[in-house]
Amino acid sequence: MDRTIIIGVPAAIAHGHRVEVVERADENGERVVLVVTDLETRVRYQHGAAVMGTATWVGRVLECTINTSRAGISTTLLVDPVGPGAAEADIALRGADAAASAVTDEALRWGGSDRKPEPEPPRFW
Repeated sequence: MDRTIIIGVPAAIAHGHRVEVVERADENGERVVLVVTDLETRVRYQHGAAVMGTATWVGRVLECTINTSRAGISTTLLVDPVGPGAAEADIALRGADAAASAVTDEALRWGGSDRKPEPEPPRFW
């Protein structure tokens, strides 16, 4: 489920970038975004200090809109949250690719099917 977050700073984050969002609940129970970190460029947009009782989550930017008004400049981001299972799956796939590459190298070293046959020695009658 996509989430719309609004921060009170101009933050031009490109479509598809992964972001880390730190937010906390205010006294009314509404979520207030304190920090947005672009994980691709490592740029941090901070509106407030990260304190106790914050929640951190990671997502991918779908839309970014920078708004100007009399109150100032704000950024509206539409973010698709990426759960921890997706991050673990990415790590597992990288591990599986590395294992498959290692198996291929080992098979070639021990005489895999790609090896050329040795020439037969000449026969003496």
